[in-house]
Amino acid sequence: MVQASESPLHEFVLSLDCPERPGIVHAVSGFLLKHGGDIHELRQFDDFHEGRFFLRVHFVSRPGPDSPQVAVDPELELQRLRGAFSELGAGYQMQWSLRPLNEKRRVLVMVSKFGHCLNDLLYRSRMGELPVEIVAVVSNHLDHQSLVQWHGIDYHHVPVTAETKPAAEARLLELMEDYDVELVVLARYMQILSDELSRQLTGRTINIHHSFLPSFKGAKPYHQAHARGVKTVGATAHYVNSELDEGPIISQQVQDVDHTFSPADLVAAGRDTECRALSNAVRWHCEGRVFLLENRTVVLR
Repeated sequence: MVQASESPLHEFVLSLDCPERPGIVHAVSGFLLKHGGDIHELRQFDDFHEGRFFLRVHFVSRPGPDSPQVAVDPELELQRLRGAFSELGAGYQMQWSLRPLNEKRRVLVMVSKFGHCLNDLLYRSRMGELPVEIVAVVSNHLDHQSLVQWHGIDYHHVPVTAETKPAAEARLLELMEDYDVELVVLARYMQILSDELSRQLTGRTINIHHSFLPSFKGAKPYHQAHARGVKTVGATAHYVNSELDEGPIISQQVQDVDHTFSPADLVAAGRDTECRALSNAVRWHCEGRVFLLENRTVVLR
């Protein structure tokens, strides 16, 4: 038998939301103690207005005084914990997820001609800064094919016109199934998804909009901003829904500008804010820190 001091340690993340009521943290922490969970990080939020409770716990699974032996195989340990937690989750009407801490989400990136957000995601993924595996890139242009293939990632050219849009969206769904995609990232993909597709992808598609929403929605927001003489430009990463640029906001970044900036200067200044907002949103989503609450989000970080 493996001694406690030699027992394997497996790190997991438990994310949950449920109706707000007293005793939830006590119940969850008690469960973890009983089943060998050592809490490393805990974030919570009580939304008393909406009557919802949100919790994210990063814990290490190790033997405790009353716990069974931790499984050597992390997958078996994960199954053990999920099975044991299901009763507690049902009792509190929880929507919950339990995953390995370092598990990478399978991500499909969509892009058009502007490549800065794509390049940033590829670099951060390659360097291990994001908990993702970019399994494929889909584009309605061929501009970034060589870059993506240099990273060893499949590139799919799916042209889109008004006549071919239904077929293009059907192809996207096929690719998502083929690659077992968990998250779609629109990295300056300049095609509007249909309402039907947006509904199908609710909660698992992140878009970057080059404006500090809700200001300057739609096309050419930097030109709109210039026309209004703004002194700050920004970028917004949000979940996609059926309303253009109206999805729940996950992350925003801003940068100061002034009257000397031309529209082209604003576009250049905004690139870094777009990359930062999008990479933050992708990271927080994949780390189980983002919760949907009607048309807004709760981000536990």
